[in-house]
Amino acid sequence: MSGTEPQEENKAIDETNDRKPDIISRHRPGRVVSHERLEQQLIFKTENSVELQIRVHTPDIIQLTYFLVGDVRSDFSYAINPDFEPEDVDLQFEEDEGYFQFSTSRVNGIVTKKNLLVHFFDSDGNMLCEDQHGFYRRESLMKGISEIKVTKQAPAGDRFYGLGDKAYEHNLRGRAFENWNTDAYAYERGDDPLYRSVPFYAALHNGRAYGIFFDNTYRTRFSFDRRENNISSFSSEGGVMNYYFINGPDLTDVTERYTRLTGVPEMPPMWALGYHQCRWSYYPESRVRELAETFRDKRIPCDAIYLDIDYMDDYRTFTWDTELFPDPGTMISDLSEQGFETIVMINPGVKVDEDYFVFQQGLENNYFCTRPDGEIVIAPVWPSQCTFPDFTHPDVRDWWGSLYEDLMAEKNISGIWNDMNEPAVFEVESKTFPNDIRHHFDGHPCSHKKAHNIYGMQMARASLDGMKKHNPDKRPFLLTRANFAGGQRYAALWTGDNIASWDHLKLANEQSLRLSISGYSFVGSDVGGFVDKPSPELFTRWLQLGIFHPLFRNHTMGYNVDGAAAVKKEEVELREAQIDADQEPWIFGDKYTDINRSIIELRYRLLHYLYTAFYKYVQEGRPILRPLGYYDQRDEQAVEESNEFLFGDHILVAPVLDKGQTEVEAYFPKGRWYDFRSNRCYKGKHKHTIPAPLEEVPFFVKEGTVLPLREVMQYTGERDPELLELNAYYSKSQVASQLYEDAGEGYEYRDGKYRLTTFTVKSSAERMTITAEREGAYSPPYPKTRINIIGLPLEPSAVQVDGEEKPLPEASRGTYTLEVSPDFQQLAILQKK
Repeated sequence: MSGTEPQEENKAIDETNDRKPDIISRHRPGRVVSHERLEQQLIFKTENSVELQIRVHTPDIIQLTYFLVGDVRSDFSYAINPDFEPEDVDLQFEEDEGYFQFSTSRVNGIVTKKNLLVHFFDSDGNMLCEDQHGFYRRESLMKGISEIKVTKQAPAGDRFYGLGDKAYEHNLRGRAFENWNTDAYAYERGDDPLYRSVPFYAALHNGRAYGIFFDNTYRTRFSFDRRENNISSFSSEGGVMNYYFINGPDLTDVTERYTRLTGVPEMPPMWALGYHQCRWSYYPESRVRELAETFRDKRIPCDAIYLDIDYMDDYRTFTWDTELFPDPGTMISDLSEQGFETIVMINPGVKVDEDYFVFQQGLENNYFCTRPDGEIVIAPVWPSQCTFPDFTHPDVRDWWGSLYEDLMAEKNISGIWNDMNEPAVFEVESKTFPNDIRHHFDGHPCSHKKAHNIYGMQMARASLDGMKKHNPDKRPFLLTRANFAGGQRYAALWTGDNIASWDHLKLANEQSLRLSISGYSFVGSDVGGFVDKPSPELFTRWLQLGIFHPLFRNHTMGYNVDGAAAVKKEEVELREAQIDADQEPWIFGDKYTDINRSIIELRYRLLHYLYTAFYKYVQEGRPILRPLGYYDQRDEQAVEESNEFLFGDHILVAPVLDKGQTEVEAYFPKGRWYDFRSNRCYKGKHKHTIPAPLEEVPFFVKEGTVLPLREVMQYTGERDPELLELNAYYSKSQVASQLYEDAGEGYEYRDGKYRLTTFTVKSSAERMTITAEREGAYSPPYPKTRINIIGLPLEPSAVQVDGEEKPLPEASRGTYTLEVSPDFQQLAILQKK
């Protein structure tokens, strides 16, 4: 026990038992009495047996772990990317009179001798992150650890971002938040916690950024100056204090380094970035076929159709209702011929049924979660009695993955949707398991207090492994609801059971941005809202936002209201129940059908650009969606902007988020930005009023960008494209942009069959040039490339392509268009003298 706390606090009465006292201990570090260096690790021990280990993984990533006597000392982490490789770092260490100092080429750190406080500075000596009270732990004999905590200074003006998914504005300052995966049906702004836990934040201090990742799976709490005392903190209800300090100096640097630490997914199949149609639920088979035919008849692009829980036999996961779907294999094959990938839901709750093969296998092999004395936990979800696999056991994950064989290898399902995996439990206040349920935790046995937040993540891991094993030549698409930091390696994410409201449209924007800067770029929301029905205007505006989110899925609660189950198997009555709850793009009449079609077509036009942004995310950890503050964190107006965002590196989106709005007041950060619709150029660091009629999507392309545009198809693999279109936007300065291409499916890109083209736009008083440098062995199927030169201030006299003069094209509304070989290396527009 620390000598800094009154002795009488050890005699505090346990509030749950007023007859007998509990023994409560509080620990704060005392004076450092010894220190040791082991290569890139520093160890400090205090007079009251608090030990701090500092490990330097890279010049910008530093891990701090605090131990007390009796703690479990393990490096095991579900969050850290198994492929993360620390670097050899030139670590300098020296002792001064009152502190120890360590430094890399990028970060300086100080550890005080008096009380083990840790302060971080950049290489120029500027303060970044400073302990206030530092480390603290509270525990009792009867309950064990109840709180471990670190407090830091939060000077006025500091901003805080991240935490994965919070129904709150971008800057988290002034609030406290919890991470405890929760089934948050119909959540509202400010509700907390939600479905997933990402205990990572980025902070902006005096124009310089740093990040904190608290690698702890217990219920965690983050406070950002909640008491207005300029103090922030992060804490948990168990485990050890184990966190990473991540240096910037830019906010995007922090996210990229955090994502490198926790990992990225592989490249998705191209179809997964197309438009997805979902509802609770599409059945019977005739209804699914009708849906597919309507998309094709109305010429509205769509790549994926989902089947929710009602395709199952009485909610038995990995089964089919043979009355509703008598021949699912043929149906899936027929949908595939029409260009639709089929995605089905898989839940973790296994129905208690002695004749059900999944329950039988799990029971025989002791694969289900148990109580401390060994009995299996049984709880209601969709079946009234469910058991739950312990996905923290590798044998259970292998078994669960094997159950996908029929879906993947036999029926050729393309994607899987994991839901209810917080894990959700009905009819109890906690909405989940009791804390004392036991878990294997990959050889580190523990209670549900420790395993709860990674349960959904490990289900997704098991699902992904099974999908890849049983269809190894096809890139998997997996969507999950619950997850934890690092879970982006396994699955895409959506923001859960939202509501069809204008405020939830704003939340969809804020939540997707927050997830993206928290390492989770493959994100989106239920377009139109899951609960309630959107107005035609709201649905259209949500579609317009959704085309800039990597996951583009329309999903609704559908007909599921009281009494709906009574008509489940009566197709005629079912259609009557459904008709007022449909949410397809054509449901609001011809006017909106035409508008919504054009919106979805725009998404397909932008797929090359999005695919390239995804490539940069996979290669560099670069977030696909970013707030304007991540573009220029020294621009106060950009930092304060909450609606606009960057989609990839070169597109600025100014979404319409309010009812009846027909124009937006858009702030443009530094540079010059071209309106994609009109090619009008706007000067940065200014606000402009932008027209935004219902049928148009206001977004802007950064000067100097070469923007790739794909042909509109009814689905991504409908045919080989006839051409690649490039919009090249004039800039006075030199600007580089990229295009990544591969087959869009399969894994040949790993063997070099990809094409990465770096376009560089460079201008002078005499000419504008576009150079193209390529790497990789992939040959795209289109025979020609069309280039649109936009914003050219000079009157051209000649065009040269790879040194050969070409006929001068005529301008159409200020744009010069010409066709070149897909392998061109340089195009030059010469000014008339």
